[in-house]
Amino acid sequence: MVWPHFHVGASPYPSCCGEFYLRLGFIANQLLSSLCPGLRIRGLSVLCAQPRPRAMASSSSSWELPLVAVCQVTSTPDKQQNFKTCAELVREAARLGACLAFLPEAFDFIARDPAETLRLSEPLGGNLLEDYTQLARECGLWLSLGGFHERGQDWEQTQKIYNCHVLLNSKGSVVATYRKTHLCDVEIPGQEPMCESNSTIPGPNLESPVSTPAGKIGLAICYDMRFPELSLALAQAGAEILTYPSAFGPITGPAHWEVLLRARAIETQCYVVAAAQCGRHHEKRASYGHSMVVDPWGTVMARCSEKPGLCLARIDLNYLRQVRQHLPVFQHRRPDLYGNLGHPQS
Repeated sequence: MVWPHFHVGASPYPSCCGEFYLRLGFIANQLLSSLCPGLRIRGLSVLCAQPRPRAMASSSSSWELPLVAVCQVTSTPDKQQNFKTCAELVREAARLGACLAFLPEAFDFIARDPAETLRLSEPLGGNLLEDYTQLARECGLWLSLGGFHERGQDWEQTQKIYNCHVLLNSKGSVVATYRKTHLCDVEIPGQEPMCESNSTIPGPNLESPVSTPAGKIGLAICYDMRFPELSLALAQAGAEILTYPSAFGPITGPAHWEVLLRARAIETQCYVVAAAQCGRHHEKRASYGHSMVVDPWGTVMARCSEKPGLCLARIDLNYLRQVRQHLPVFQHRRPDLYGNLGHPQS
């Protein structure tokens, strides 16, 4: 058995020891960051890469802030094994005190071709979502299921699916669904071609931000991050956390992943949570990894490496409000010059 890699007190130790070392990491992080703001320590990834402006330091004790967990996995066509892997990470997140765990796009499976994708897909009322419903209840935390291959109500007519981001509360109830609106049809030299529209229908609309124990979450998926209009629309609708569950490739990942996530955080003044696929899924596909959490100042608060595991971060909404107060960019917009970017058409 391969134990997951933990980050934030990143610890390579088995789960029987993981909580102790992670909590020890948090304590060391708190002490050392208070003495040396911005200090980075190898093995701890819930440290600010850059010190926050003194005027905008958090006013809350970090232990009072909601904790979120970002899970990184290597999905394969084996749905049962994928669920087992995700469930282990979710249970570890619950043991560490997280109120919400984020899983990446295609957490259910990554198939070898469109035909296999369609064959393995399920409706929202199928067995797999029922397993995750029970997992949320068992662990008592919210789950962001970042990209479920959904057979919608039009399956019989279209024989195509939706890439559906499902949000479950701690009782296992579905509180929101967002169907990916921007499909990834691209050919990047050196990376396996993607034509998502071969098997997938684009979603018809955005989902209003949802109140959770960590804050108001705006739902998106992977390729959506390349369209700032979507993130602006969610922020203007009240989002405090944007989430981009993803499966970035090995060429676009190093070039664009972090810079896009930090840009979305800075321009919307939201937290950004991005759970990612990593490693080789099968002979035809691999993913970049490097799941991360970015704060409204654009600082990477926590990140995973290229291996399966999880990272943790605390969400400080007081800090978010301070950033927005000191840099009131939404008040300074000029719709008279360029229209209401990000405002959905009525």
